[in-house]
Amino acid sequence: MTATVPRAALWRMFAGAALISTTSIFVRWAHVGPTESAFWRMAFGGAMLLVLLLARGQWRGIEWRDWAWLVLPAFAFGADLFIWHRSIEYIGPGLATLVANFQVFIMALAGVLFFRERLGPRFIFGLVLALIGLWLLVGVDWSSFTPQFRLGVWLGLATGVAYAVYLLSLRRAQLVRSGMTPMRALCVNSLLCAAMLAGAVLAEGGSFAIPDGETWAALLGLGLFGQVLGWVFIASAMPQLPASLVGLLLLLQPALSFVLDVILFARPTGALDWIGLALSLLGIFIGSARRRPVPVAEPV
Repeated sequence: MTATVPRAALWRMFAGAALISTTSIFVRWAHVGPTESAFWRMAFGGAMLLVLLLARGQWRGIEWRDWAWLVLPAFAFGADLFIWHRSIEYIGPGLATLVANFQVFIMALAGVLFFRERLGPRFIFGLVLALIGLWLLVGVDWSSFTPQFRLGVWLGLATGVAYAVYLLSLRRAQLVRSGMTPMRALCVNSLLCAAMLAGAVLAEGGSFAIPDGETWAALLGLGLFGQVLGWVFIASAMPQLPASLVGLLLLLQPALSFVLDVILFARPTGALDWIGLALSLLGIFIGSARRRPVPVAEPV
């Protein structure tokens, strides 16, 4: 007898993926540097989560050991945003989001190296499809792209590495500090990450000033949708849905980001680009459909 998929959970998962897909768009709309937008995402998101936890009476029980175990995840996610926001600036929000999602293959390789997991033919097939798709998107005309654009592609791939470190270290922290709920872990991680990114802003000689109303709206949206609502919807829906459906719905994030990039920023896109996008998404989905997937704590 086939189990019925809860419709409410399905819609929450869809809404969460759709909200997360807007993060790179908000970064593009904000009239501040990439490090500054990363800082404000974590600062606003962490503050909103803190208010939510206090309102629910769920902030109690966070000890100094919890903070200590989340230092590495915070550093890794700060590095993720530091790199990814530059990739968005160089190659656009759609492509930067798609390339960052190649982290599923890095996570699989980490499973082989650290957890003695095996990679089957399904994974290899997915990786080949994704690489063919990426080649159609950026490899065909690679020599004609500017050095900045080529750097943006490499930064997007580096984002996947930083994000994989974040997921693995956060997973370890949650196993060791089992009493910390996912929402509290995300709040503490956000606040620690904001503090680290504040140091990066100062080191670069940047400014914390928010210059105009559009930037205020973009940064608040970045914190609210990318760091709070999107994650809350996804985290509440994931346990109620089949893993394959979760993986499929999470692909809405890079797909919608790419489409929004085309619509909002007039990204030049031909037939080969759409074929490359489809193949990359299909490959990522196939590659992420593993027997024992590592739980995704927070999409980029």
